[in-house]
Amino acid sequence: MSKIIVIGSVSMDLVMETDRIALEGETVFGNRFSMFPGGKGANQAVAIGRLSQPEDEIIMLGAVGQDSFGSILLENLRENHIFVDNVGTVPQFSGIAQITLYQDDNRIIYCPGANGEVNPDSWTDEWKAFENADLVVLQNEIPHQANVAIAKFCKEQGIKILYNPAPARSTDMEMLDWVDYFTPNEHECQELFPERELEDLLNDYPEKLIVTLGTRGSIYSDGHQVHHIPALKTQPVDTTGAGDTFNGAFGYALSHGISVFEALRFATLAAHLSVQKFGAQGGMPTMKEMKESSYYEKTWDFE
Repeated sequence: MSKIIVIGSVSMDLVMETDRIALEGETVFGNRFSMFPGGKGANQAVAIGRLSQPEDEIIMLGAVGQDSFGSILLENLRENHIFVDNVGTVPQFSGIAQITLYQDDNRIIYCPGANGEVNPDSWTDEWKAFENADLVVLQNEIPHQANVAIAKFCKEQGIKILYNPAPARSTDMEMLDWVDYFTPNEHECQELFPERELEDLLNDYPEKLIVTLGTRGSIYSDGHQVHHIPALKTQPVDTTGAGDTFNGAFGYALSHGISVFEALRFATLAAHLSVQKFGAQGGMPTMKEMKESSYYEKTWDFE
């Protein structure tokens, strides 16, 4: 059994597929438009919820707007085995991500909306949800100061934190001393540490700094040597949400006492399966689907 709290964005993804990217002042035709629940916080919560077992407790904290999207977003979380009693509804529009799919990759414009109103200073009952938590998961689509306040509280309470600094912002370094796992992708890592060699950097933060490398997998140091966990080859249908799937699966495995190395291998398989279907959450695998894969390791020992 594990108890995981995810604090972050809950948004609606508006997805356009196209064969051409519009130039300045140009209009082009799209091939297909779709609408999916998303947001980095909700995505990572759903990735965890899909993998969770009935005895696990997965809790989402955040905010949605007073619009037609709000109720849809909350119901989607419930359907994925996530408790939403502490997701507030605020007099704002819900967060929106405008996603363009082009040549098997994505371009995203994000507008926070209600997610920008997440403020731990106003929390009362919300803090009670942290009792006996195994892991708290954070990202960057809520205000930085909210993340700092949550991280400091968790540090004081001895609760482990997985922090995915995405999208990257200049204040991310303030979080580094407060969290247990710091998971930028390669580009975010370069923004945060522009003058450092990756291998030296990983050795400075053993089993804390995990850098994802897209189609090349992920990399981290155990304090003795640097380990590269390669990605599993596939022809992707949609890469949107692969990073969130990876972080959610990584956190779920860690909460069950699995080592960092094996948790990363588990997360790699989850991300591999996720890109084979459409939508950020569409391909996120259940534990049953993970176990049906030929890449699943019985030694991971999930009931």
